[in-house]
Amino acid sequence: MFYIVMMDFKSKIRDIPDFPQKGVVFRDICPLLEDKLMFKEAINELLKKLKGLKIDKVVGVDARGFILAGILANRLGAGMVMVRKKGKLPYKTESVEYDLEYGKSILEIHRDSIQKNEKVLLVDDVLATGGTMEATAKLVEKLGGKVIGAAFLIILDYLHGRERLKKYKLFTLVNYK
Repeated sequence: MFYIVMMDFKSKIRDIPDFPQKGVVFRDICPLLEDKLMFKEAINELLKKLKGLKIDKVVGVDARGFILAGILANRLGAGMVMVRKKGKLPYKTESVEYDLEYGKSILEIHRDSIQKNEKVLLVDDVLATGGTMEATAKLVEKLGGKVIGAAFLIILDYLHGRERLKKYKLFTLVNYK
């Protein structure tokens, strides 16, 4: 007899109240990453959701997105690209400025990271307001890439980030309403 066990990924996400500022609940994925079985199953579950997609590049967002993007790219047989904060990439870059909840920031990508018409999956740990991922999508499209979707461990639906990414297919393991 076979049993299917559903992993409770939310049980391995730690809530940290008032971080990074009062009134914010930070969703800490460290306990999930530290649990070798849960981490492995989280990657496997994301891969199941991505099954059948043709992906040339996986773009990871600085910094926790790199963890997931590297593994997913390897398992999907795709290249991995980093999108970083301004001044962190050593070669020629394209950049985009975007709004944060408390100001502005700039993201950059190497100019030669994405080729015209490459199919690209965007990856980060959490989708909150959507500003960072929207900026990442703009960078990829500026280089001629085709964003086919975005994958996250967590989507914080109460912050409405989906609205900014409604033209893309989103994949996730855990939703907070």
